Amino acid sequence: MIERVLIVGTGLIGASVGLSLRASGFSGRIDGWDQSTLEVNAAVQMGALDGAAGNQWGAMELARQADVIVLAVPVLAIKDWMQGLAEVTGPDQLITDVGSTKLEIVELARTLFGGQEKAVFLPGHPMAGKESGGAMLAEATLFNNAMWLFTPASAESSELEKEWRSWVGFFGARTMDMDPARHDEMCAWVSHLPQMLSTALAALLEDRFGDAPEIAAIGGRALRETTRLGASPYSMWRDVALTNTTPIADTLLALEQRLAHVRENLRTPELREEFSLANKFRARRQ
Repeated sequence: MIERVLIVGTGLIGASVGLSLRASGFSGRIDGWDQSTLEVNAAVQMGALDGAAGNQWGAMELARQADVIVLAVPVLAIKDWMQGLAEVTGPDQLITDVGSTKLEIVELARTLFGGQEKAVFLPGHPMAGKESGGAMLAEATLFNNAMWLFTPASAESSELEKEWRSWVGFFGARTMDMDPARHDEMCAWVSHLPQMLSTALAALLEDRFGDAPEIAAIGGRALRETTRLGASPYSMWRDVALTNTTPIADTLLALEQRLAHVRENLRTPELREEFSLANKFRARRQ
């Protein structure tokens, strides 16, 4: 039974996990750690955490006592924590993560947590968030109706894993299990490519127009929507680019080719076909 949870990384997602646990009726203890004192203090003050470790060593001590450890830090930091936690956790514990890429995490989990004396590792990825991070933006309802993906590192399922999956359901999230390579490929298309596209467009506009007053005057909803993700900080996306490089590069190349096709057919009936396909894609998802 889950009675103690440790959340490593108390920004938007980590603090929202804590708030969601409380809102869903979790009565156990929730501890946390973050490299930012401001973030972890904010998480405590808003009720996402009962207490916090003062340093990484303290967090490792809390990890020894936790039933579930949630790694809510960037992907490369998740891999670092996995290395350390493999030495201080055991078979009666569950470690899960919320990283945006999964293949490298799953491969490492199979190496570190494959034995009977090791903790169970359940890779996860809630498809929820905002263009800005931080505990102050956390919400108990952040995962409501969001898809929470799992890419199990093992075919076996422990009781703690089943219970954690139940809590995710109590958050209001829908769940799906995926192969990690398929996860990274699909997320490159539906999440990482839109981010890179928005970033490139916003950067292009900044280069071309800077603070020209006409932009504010005539840039309407379309501009706001297509550049919204451009507000995301590099720190949120660096590890995604580093751990899913090939799938993201493939999507960018495909988009470059499609844009070239559009450019070459601005005065031909082919442009109508592009709009028809785009309208069809949107109509399926209304």
